[in-house]
Amino acid sequence: MSVPAAIQERAAWLRSEIERHNHAYYVLDAPTIPDVEYDRLFRELQALEHDHPTLMTVDSPTQRVGAAPLKAFPPLAHGVPMLSLNNAFEPAEVEAFDQRVRDALGTIVAVDYAVEPKFDGLAISLTYEQGVFVRGATRGDGATGEEVTPNLRTLHDIPLRLRGSGWPARLEVRGEVLMFKADFDRLNEKQRARGEKLFANPRNAAAGSLRQLDSRITAARPLSFFAYGVGAGGEVLGAATHGEVLDRLAAWGFPVAMERKIVQGVRGLLGYFDEIGQRRAQLPYDIDGVVYKVNRLDWQNTLGFVSRAPRFAIAHKFPAEEAMTTVLGIDVQVGRTGAITPVARLQPVFVGGVTVTNATLHNEDEVRRKDVRVDDTVIVRRAGDVIPEVVSVVIEKRPMRDLVTPLHDPWSLLRHYPVCPECGSAIVRGADEAVARCSGGLFCPAQRKQALLHFAARRAMDIEGLGDKLVDQLVDAGLVHTPADLYRLDVATLSSLERMAEKSANNLVAAIDKSRQTTLARFIFALGIRNVGEATARDLARHFGDLDALMAADSDALQAVPDVGPVVAASIAAFFAEAHNREVIRGLLEAGISWSAEPPANENVQPLAGKTFVLTGTLPTLKRDDAKAMIEAAGGKVAGSVSKKTDYVVAGEEAGSKLEKAVELGVTVIDEAALIELLTQGVNA
Repeated sequence: MSVPAAIQERAAWLRSEIERHNHAYYVLDAPTIPDVEYDRLFRELQALEHDHPTLMTVDSPTQRVGAAPLKAFPPLAHGVPMLSLNNAFEPAEVEAFDQRVRDALGTIVAVDYAVEPKFDGLAISLTYEQGVFVRGATRGDGATGEEVTPNLRTLHDIPLRLRGSGWPARLEVRGEVLMFKADFDRLNEKQRARGEKLFANPRNAAAGSLRQLDSRITAARPLSFFAYGVGAGGEVLGAATHGEVLDRLAAWGFPVAMERKIVQGVRGLLGYFDEIGQRRAQLPYDIDGVVYKVNRLDWQNTLGFVSRAPRFAIAHKFPAEEAMTTVLGIDVQVGRTGAITPVARLQPVFVGGVTVTNATLHNEDEVRRKDVRVDDTVIVRRAGDVIPEVVSVVIEKRPMRDLVTPLHDPWSLLRHYPVCPECGSAIVRGADEAVARCSGGLFCPAQRKQALLHFAARRAMDIEGLGDKLVDQLVDAGLVHTPADLYRLDVATLSSLERMAEKSANNLVAAIDKSRQTTLARFIFALGIRNVGEATARDLARHFGDLDALMAADSDALQAVPDVGPVVAASIAAFFAEAHNREVIRGLLEAGISWSAEPPANENVQPLAGKTFVLTGTLPTLKRDDAKAMIEAAGGKVAGSVSKKTDYVVAGEEAGSKLEKAVELGVTVIDEAALIELLTQGVNA
């Protein structure tokens, strides 16, 4: 059964949004949403992939952790991947975790768990050879991190040589770099005295200090380290429990949490959570929860891992910190994708370690549900030490004109903001969508960079060389306002940009010129229409045959296209109804963009129609994206995981668990040559 287009697009948006926040959190050390909001997005994507297995992709953030390392630091592969932990927020989720553990182990007795605080710092891995510290790296994407060895050597509590004996020839020690609260306060006092920028919180200060290109700066910062486990080399330690591993690390000279314990069953887990929660404010460092791990290592091996997290461990997060303040006004912000987010301007309040002046209201439905009004007294939560949110209104403190009438009416987005404050385009909201959006996607300044990157993407107009940094320069310098402006760039203009040599400028101009000849499907996809992905763009091109017919189509005509329902039709109609977008499209066509006429839908040869493929391993000549595009162009679908509904698994070199799953389920396995034969000769139904 095919997955509805709206759900496919939602999953794609979630993958993109989560990866964007991963980059902000792990690479830039500048998170932009609270942990609770990130967790909500992550859980929604997990749920969609669970309900619709064909949505799973190899690059889904549920399959990996964090983001790629910065190019400024050399990459360093971890001997054993540094996986993340699944989260629990309620006692029922902890109880469910314990039940899963006991069910998997086949035991009814209470399980022993090693419990410890969850440090709020930066995860790192230290490699020792013959007891000597030789290199260290950040978590990175879980498989490969950023090597920051010179900086780590400056931390006095990281032993450069292990004490005692009994350590293996090669050992990876896992732990957290953090900054103690008192040290953080002293650092900010020095920053204030020098008139320099203050750090937001200890976690950001620690992460920023460790990831300095000049290790002398790191040496001047008061960083600390705590070990909490081992990676490579752990298999030869001969330890029976996690608690014993921590004891050995302490004996070898590593700081470990003094608050660690061994407890039994759910009662012990929740009791420890309450105990640490009561002591949280008195701890010398910040924590954002506690970590539970099955203590016996043989049981850990039995339980194993899911793709991004161990089954034998879980993080139990604390509730977010809260404070009370007054709403001075309600504004809106326009996001990179056009999302309109109401924001409460607040009477400044100190919460979660910083002074908060703005808080997100998420969307219009949330404003109405919470009934937030100007001059209201509200509870503000600073979840995850990032973006504050308004939790609720203290109704008894609401100002009244008289004894019964509120001073201010309920807030309405379209009454206060009928058009986008950035570009004046209409603000629209889909019938089934919580978020309102600016409809001027090709024109709106707030969406400019995102629109250009999408327009130039490989599967869109395929303008090689037009990446994030160059788009930033072009937009910031005022050289490009819409995608149509790209086609007016010349070598002289580009050569004047920073880090843009004449050869690179020539190559980019050639790539832009080459993109003038494209396909209607690529052009439609490049426009960045909400809810219109590659597959929908191809269907639209095949159905209408030319752009004018598509632009003139009403909702009924659009819904005649396969897999286009009311939501997608409304997005397309709203996009083309916006005069600003039509103006940019006209500019693109005047710049010489053209395509060959699309054959009618019934004349398209679809040899793989109705067939589902899974790609695994490295193919001899085809890149993964190219093979996927070829299959989809021939009417087939490419899924991220193998199931009974899979028709073919295309296996290359170093094919892994997907190949094993295919053999187990009896799914037909083919190689690249057989795939090409199917593409050229078709598949028997």
